[in-house]
Amino acid sequence: MQYTLHQLQVFLKVTQTLSITKAAEELHLTQPAVSIQLKNFQDQFEIPLTEIIGRKLYVTEFGNEIAQAAEKILQEVYAINYKTLAYKGFLSGKLTISIVSTGKYIMPYILSDFFKKHPGIELNLDVSNKVKVLEKLERNETDLALVSILPESIQTEKLELMENKLFLVGNKDYSPSSKPKSPNYLEELALIYRELGSGTRQSMEQFFQKNQLYVRKKLELTSNEAVKQAILAGLGCSIMPLIGIKNELMNGDLSILPVKGLPIKTSWNLIWLKGKKHSYVAQAFLNHLKENKTQIVNEHFHWTKAY
Repeated sequence: MQYTLHQLQVFLKVTQTLSITKAAEELHLTQPAVSIQLKNFQDQFEIPLTEIIGRKLYVTEFGNEIAQAAEKILQEVYAINYKTLAYKGFLSGKLTISIVSTGKYIMPYILSDFFKKHPGIELNLDVSNKVKVLEKLERNETDLALVSILPESIQTEKLELMENKLFLVGNKDYSPSSKPKSPNYLEELALIYRELGSGTRQSMEQFFQKNQLYVRKKLELTSNEAVKQAILAGLGCSIMPLIGIKNELMNGDLSILPVKGLPIKTSWNLIWLKGKKHSYVAQAFLNHLKENKTQIVNEHFHWTKAY
């Protein structure tokens, strides 16, 4: 057998995602490239590793055993790489962070300088909604989590990063009034919601309950990007985090509609399980942020202060 490490990586990712399309996305490869590597790997075994039934991919029992072996091999290879870098004096290891979907507008800037200084660190960044992020945190499957609403059911510690503001947003067909409108104005609008489990939806619904509003839900979508595109298309309005609409505000495609009681204000926090003993890499990252967060926020998010 003459399989390559690349083939092992591709096969393992396919078994984890059960999808060539998703595996290609996560590995930053084309679907044909993944299919070719998967076929070349399969050709070295007489027993099927995977099978397609209908349009769904399944991993055979033999395939699962090979996937477990592949994972062990790759972990050993990563360990060799980390030890080599460590011997050269570089910080190395893995850092796993789970973030809520809106956090993708923030996290790259939070991570950038640290990873430039420490190229030997491998990052696993999982993007999901608040409920799924907290589930991973509670199961101790992540070093850190980025959220805008602190959990009540889990004991955590935190590092506050910056303010989070949520405004009522419409497309350019809506003319912002010079004076903030009553919260009852929202009852006149077709509103676009995030899915259940989203922190943005939780904040939005708490605002409705606080003001005893009876609003009309027109759409429910599973990402802030989808909500933004729906607003741009004129399908309705929504209460959205400011951090995700910078470009659209700057070029006039979206407008903030002033309403009394808005913006909703929360804070972006990195959190971890209370009493958790951090890995050397996770602790180094937290130390970096404690020293540099003010500079990072001022450099990349100063524009938010205008709203």
